[in-house]
Amino acid sequence: MARANKDPRLVRAGVSGYNKPKRTPNHPKKSHIVVAKSGDKIKTIRFGEQGARTAGAPKPGEGQKMKKKRASFRARHAKNIAKGPMSAAYWANKVKW
Repeated sequence: MARANKDPRLVRAGVSGYNKPKRTPNHPKKSHIVVAKSGDKIKTIRFGEQGARTAGAPKPGEGQKMKKKRASFRARHAKNIAKGPMSAAYWANKVKW
């Protein structure tokens, strides 16, 4: 049952709640959207390159190439990932890498 006073940002983004990322297959550039909430701050964030071949979650028997790819992404974006849930890099790291 949907709440009558649901935040319009959640409705506009089409997500089920705060900090719940959703795939956006029809967006021209970005692959995911999330309405991030940290304390009393709320922000809509689009992240991830559409069609990018990301490493995804570690899989058993994963090749060295994918492990290096994941490590390179984290090293390259470490400062932005550390900013927490209000940054696109944090969500890309969590969802795509």
